[in-house]
Amino acid sequence: MNQEFYIQGQVALITGGNVGIGRITAIELAKKGFKVVIAGRSLERTQAVLDHIKSLGVDEQAIFLPLDLASLASVRECAQLFLQLNLPLHLLVNNAGVAGLRGLTKDGFEMTFGVNHLGHFLLTQLLLEKMQSSGLSRIVTVSSRAHKRTAGIDWDALCQPTRSWTGIHEYAVSKLANLLFSAELAKRVKGTSISTYSLHPGVVDTEIWRALPNWARPLLRLRGFLTPEEGALTTLHCAMHAPHQESGLYYADSKPMQPAALGQNSELAAELWRRSEAWVKQTNESNPRSKGN
Repeated sequence: MNQEFYIQGQVALITGGNVGIGRITAIELAKKGFKVVIAGRSLERTQAVLDHIKSLGVDEQAIFLPLDLASLASVRECAQLFLQLNLPLHLLVNNAGVAGLRGLTKDGFEMTFGVNHLGHFLLTQLLLEKMQSSGLSRIVTVSSRAHKRTAGIDWDALCQPTRSWTGIHEYAVSKLANLLFSAELAKRVKGTSISTYSLHPGVVDTEIWRALPNWARPLLRLRGFLTPEEGALTTLHCAMHAPHQESGLYYADSKPMQPAALGQNSELAAELWRRSEAWVKQTNESNPRSKGN
């Protein structure tokens, strides 16, 4: 077995930790002694997880921070709230995601791409310095084997409303972006105390599919759903057991897997990073509240 990464009292921030894979991840990390910070849209919907962790009798109680990944202003506010806690950050789990939603984010990006990739890209950027000062740390980003279902990234489409009827194509693009982001990030933090991993959790029966049309859901069930407990296993492996030297790799079934050819395209990863960086900078400069910060 690989040497365990975590030690008692380390701090983990998890996006979307109120339901599904994120909920199980938060609970299991708390059991291992992590101080868990859950970032999500609703305290009311997260309270049950906070109460559950408190009932475990662990030393550290979980904390909730408001976060709407469809709003880059909200991402910035969430990062600032975390920094104000004056805690180290040893583990960032970019877990939250949507599928089947249509339209645009508050900043004008295709909804699924904006939530699944761009919001997490910015959150990671804003917390990277804190992680670098916290010693050994890692970033785990939940991707999907759905990244294999797209032939590329249409950059113009990322700034337009959802085109496909089901949103499944846009979901595949966003999951490819998650994988490419993690791989490019690994290059940029190489030689530091930070490692980064992306993963396919399996096809899991969670609320991420709630926005799909009713006729499409049976198609997913035919492929066989995993439980959230089963789906969280690879996330937890990457969070606590994956070797530092495997930073940048894509995992499935708790072991490294080869992604699709596009997922190994370093030029595409670099271009995604460049555009993502420009987009988040542009939205910050156009936000009156950011002036003078």
